Amino acid sequence: MGRALIVVAAVAAVSALNLWTMWLFLVDKNRAANRRPGSALRIPESELLLLAAAGGTPGAYAARHLFRHKTRKQPFSNRLRMIAFAQLMALAALVGWFATA
Repeated sequence: MGRALIVVAAVAAVSALNLWTMWLFLVDKNRAANRRPGSALRIPESELLLLAAAGGTPGAYAARHLFRHKTRKQPFSNRLRMIAFAQLMALAALVGWFATA
């Protein structure tokens, strides 16, 4: 019962993080489209990438596709790809470790 609860909590936390990441992409997209003097500041790219690195990569990719936001920014796209690659390698290592245990 204890492991199941941990798994459920982890899935809930990652899901919430991905929804938050998507929300911030949408907020940034709206702020970029409605840029006027005195309007709210944009979300820094570093914050969006940090959320992706923390586990929000699926949400970041989904938001880019759904909202067509940050799709042409090459440095941002490359950094997001590097984060996704590192996470995939970490996941593969984790699966391999559990498979041999």
